[in-house]
Amino acid sequence: MEILLAGDHKRMPWKNGKGETVEIAVFPSGASIEDFDWRISMAAVAEDGPFSIFPGIDRTLAVLDGNGMMLEIDGRAPALLTTESAPLAFPADIPVSARLADGAITDLNVMTRRGGLTHSLIRIEIDGATPVPLPSPTCLFLCHRGTVSFRRNGETGMLRDGDALLIEQATATVLEIDGEAIAYLVAIITGRPQANG
Repeated sequence: MEILLAGDHKRMPWKNGKGETVEIAVFPSGASIEDFDWRISMAAVAEDGPFSIFPGIDRTLAVLDGNGMMLEIDGRAPALLTTESAPLAFPADIPVSARLADGAITDLNVMTRRGGLTHSLIRIEIDGATPVPLPSPTCLFLCHRGTVSFRRNGETGMLRDGDALLIEQATATVLEIDGEAIAYLVAIITGRPQANG
């Protein structure tokens, strides 16, 4: 396990140059926005406009702060995404544009390279001792707001606003969390998605 402190997250311009992104974690380590296998980041969106295009990438988006935004995704009905909404998954290589509902927002963005990886993203409200299931060997737990302690396989630590815990090659299937926080759990899953039905 590795604690990724909020103050150490890497800041860089958006691929389309119209904003700034805060990279929480990327694989392989040091990969650019052109050649990553997976990437987890946050971004402040201060104006309406198009999303960057990432060929061969799938993405999931959650709104962390602000009054939400309307996403216009090619081939779909417009979707309003707020802090209360479930994270929204869509391809990163089709036209997508955002219209802010009322002022700037901050979002959480998870991206994986299609064909070899998939991912999941869920929002978790922590209020006291909470066992958090780890659905894959590679997971990232983000403490968005609040303070929590964690324990797994005898290792312990503390996370505060914006800190994350990267878990790789996990053998235990549960992360023990205690405290009060709004958090997000990302799971990076190896293999192609299975067809339903």
